Amino acid sequence: MSRSLKPQAGELQVIGIDPFESDFNMHLAEPMSRSVRLNGFATCLRLESIYWAVLERIARANKCTVNSVLSHVDREVHLRHGGVRNFSGLVRVICVVFLMNCADEGLQQSGLEEGGFPG
Repeated sequence: MSRSLKPQAGELQVIGIDPFESDFNMHLAEPMSRSVRLNGFATCLRLESIYWAVLERIARANKCTVNSVLSHVDREVHLRHGGVRNFSGLVRVICVVFLMNCADEGLQQSGLEEGGFPG
């Protein structure tokens, strides 16, 4: 009798990565408010610390400041989509996409395919 790979209701799934390993830094999840200028307008943006760290990486990769990155995002979302209701949510998504793209590039450079196996 073959068993389905899909877990049944109530069945525990084994996860290979523990997000709460013993040295996990809970401070990364603490929200921080920062004053920023978006295309000349002063505002306050509240994000978890980890997202500010990712924004700093994005800024470094683009050889600019975090304010410049945020101004670019604000300008582009207004030009392309007429604005966004939840700017901080958009910033979080952009940070995750940046990290996913970095991970994909790392896999491609190491010769690993999407499945994690050598090509």
